[in-house]
Amino acid sequence: MYSNSNNHDHHEENFIQKYIFSVDHKVIGIQYGITSLLFLLFGFSLMAIMRWQLAYPGTEIPIVGFIFGEGGVLASEQYNSLGAMHGTIMIFLGIVPLAVGAFGNYLVPLQIGAVDMAFPKLNAASYWTYFVGGVIMISSFFMPEGAARSGWTSYPPLSVFENGQTIWLISMIFLITSSLLGSMNIIVTIVQLRVPGLTWMRLPLFTWAQFVTSFLLVLAFPPLEAAAVLQLMDRVAGTSFFLPSGLVMSGEIVDIAGGGSPLLWQHLFWFLAHPEVYVLILPALGIVGEILANNTRKPIWGFKSIVYSMVFLGFCSFIVWAHHMFLTGMGQAMSAFFQTTTMIISIPSVVILTSYFLSLWGGSIRFNTPMLFALAFLPMFGIGGLTGLPLGLAASDIYLHDTYYVIGHFHYVVAPGTIFALFAGIYYWFPKITGKRMSETLGKLHFWPSLIFMNGIFMPMFIQGLAGVSRRLADGGVSYAHASGVLQWNEFMSISAFCLGLSQIPFIVNIFMSLFTGEKSDRNPWKSTTIEWDAPSPPLAHVNFDSKITVHRTAYEYSVPGAKEDFIPQTES
Repeated sequence: MYSNSNNHDHHEENFIQKYIFSVDHKVIGIQYGITSLLFLLFGFSLMAIMRWQLAYPGTEIPIVGFIFGEGGVLASEQYNSLGAMHGTIMIFLGIVPLAVGAFGNYLVPLQIGAVDMAFPKLNAASYWTYFVGGVIMISSFFMPEGAARSGWTSYPPLSVFENGQTIWLISMIFLITSSLLGSMNIIVTIVQLRVPGLTWMRLPLFTWAQFVTSFLLVLAFPPLEAAAVLQLMDRVAGTSFFLPSGLVMSGEIVDIAGGGSPLLWQHLFWFLAHPEVYVLILPALGIVGEILANNTRKPIWGFKSIVYSMVFLGFCSFIVWAHHMFLTGMGQAMSAFFQTTTMIISIPSVVILTSYFLSLWGGSIRFNTPMLFALAFLPMFGIGGLTGLPLGLAASDIYLHDTYYVIGHFHYVVAPGTIFALFAGIYYWFPKITGKRMSETLGKLHFWPSLIFMNGIFMPMFIQGLAGVSRRLADGGVSYAHASGVLQWNEFMSISAFCLGLSQIPFIVNIFMSLFTGEKSDRNPWKSTTIEWDAPSPPLAHVNFDSKITVHRTAYEYSVPGAKEDFIPQTES
């Protein structure tokens, strides 16, 4: 038995203590959510500029003059800068903070019956470290040397001599530190603060996903943080950790003592960046599992298999990183090893997707907005996963590497995959966070165009990639005579991107309308069966619950009036 008593001594907080520098996990989760959504909007805007350039190369783009302080025609180096910053912002400032920082912070304590995170002040420090890192990253656009231009991977030696990289590295050090603080907090919270009776196999899938994700962040981010410090030293202190001696730059010999290894950076980067893919995917899988169980009104099929697959998926992700490096000249033995592990790691993903599809069988399905986004996630993530298999085999990767095929594959995993799951989570938990329900009409008006135009952007990339069109081409590939037959897709993809941006207007309107004029929600509008729905909507400050939480052997018992009559256990007995 666990009792959330209200005998905590909390002094009266002023506005700044309550909403700005709060240590309440719910406020911090909302701060992460608002900040990351704004960064996602900014990152999307950079992509829209790039898509205009690809569709209509050489034409004036009015906003280019505002960003770069020059004429409206986008130069190649400016295009590279937008590409590097788009990838960095969308991943490190947008999706990961939203999936882990916002959803993890807000929901994990509620789902395990805790009153807060294990280390509230550390939690606040993680947000403000992230915020400072984001401000530093955006400020690079206004620096004399401009923003980073070396891609989101920042490969040396280009990144050591290219403008803007110093600010990028400093920002990444802040962002990585933020992730380490937050992920350690989530791990300790889940291990130590679960209510008695809430054993490991009774944890919700979302909590399991956050638990595994946090281990990935704790184990994979330190190598990249160390690498960022070393590359920063190469730039400002004259070291040569990643620079070979006698490096040729622009036809001149640069005298560099030491003799570092550019490949060392690639190893350190991808040792983080491939687990980072599962940092994006696992929270999404957890969100979708919660929503499928709720809206099919039946237990998730193969619950334990999904949990074991998540754990295996997470830790196997540490032994597949070099399939990004087949073209670096690794030997056949190493190539065979990473091809094998890449095929193995696809198995748990197939297990999870199969379990989710089978969970739909025989369910009394409710097609509300969260469910529509969750259902769309399944085939979209499936396309992303299946198209990744050829990239894990050296023979096909040699042809497809650094083409638009890679961009299409990755974006199917992250955009109509992970982002759809995050949208589903926002619609699903919005009543718990705000006490108001979102409009179903506006929700569906957001969903259907988003689904159509997401595919309009990314599906043609496979066509262009198979035709051999390389990525990071500022002119859209007009110099590729062998690919001239597929370049007309650039305009189609760009128009789809602009329409996708317009499709987000109903979502923005829905949020603000629901906050001010939305229908008031009770504490469990979806008749769900996880512990967070036993708290008031919104939950009480600092204590979350207003009643005793009891976890039974087979399911959760709720004190919500009427919940027992519509009770469907989420986990299997």
